[in-house]
This record gives sequence, structure tokens and C-alpha cells, in this order.
Amino acid sequence: MATKRKSKGAYMISSVAEMYEIHPQTLRLYEREGLLRPSRSEGNTRLYTDEDLERLEFILNLARDLGVNIAGIAIVLQMRERMEEMNRQMQGFVDYVRTEMLTRMQQQGQAPGAGLVPMRRPVVVPLKVTAVKVSKKK
Repeated sequence: MATKRKSKGAYMISSVAEMYEIHPQTLRLYEREGLLRPSRSEGNTRLYTDEDLERLEFILNLARDLGVNIAGIAIVLQMRERMEEMNRQMQGFVDYVRTEMLTRMQQQGQAPGAGLVPMRRPVVVPLKVTAVKVSKKK
């Protein structure tokens, strides 16, 4: 879905509904279901940030293009957030190991990277996706 935003800022519900051709009640439903979390003004008006709009675009892609229902969207968003957190933790671990390794090499008087074997190409581990068949009990 192409972006329909032109500038940074906060958008009111009517503007967002018009930009994405959805009813304001749909946005209220997404908030009620926990899919969106717009901030509020002092007068309690919903204000959607650019990050909220990116999330809305993702939600609308799931709903419109892929036919995912609200419960499925919630699961996908939750899995996406978990994966992002795991990625942050993994990056933190890699940074820690790199720093620790360089510190130890410096303590031993070695030049940074002296004992490392260069990799010819990056290692890519493919994700294995399997289908699960669900059977109904009679």
C-alpha cells in the first residue's frame, strides 16, 4: 500500500479516515481491540502520529489485501512485536560479544581482528515455514 502521508505531525481521526478511505468507527474499533494506540489531546481527541499511520497501513494491508480478520491481525502484530524485540536482544548480544572480544584481544596485545578468519560471504539461515492442518472434531 503506497503511503498517503505528506508531512510529519499528528492527525485527527477524521483526517486519517479520509486519507485511508475507512470509516472513523473502524479506527475506533481498531483502538478498542488494541490494534492501534493513538495519543489523546487535552480535549481527549485522538491524535495519530506517523508511526500510528505506518501501523494502520500494515493493518489495512492484512485486512484488505490478505483477508485477515481482527483476531488474526492482533496475532500477527503481537508476533511482529516479539520478533522486533528478539532482534533487538540479538543485536545487543552481538554487540556485547564483539566488544568483549575486542577488549580481550587488546588486553592480550593483539591487533583488532588479528585472530579472525574473514568470511567470504554472509551466512544466511533460511526460515522454514510449515503449514499446519487443523481438523475439526466431530
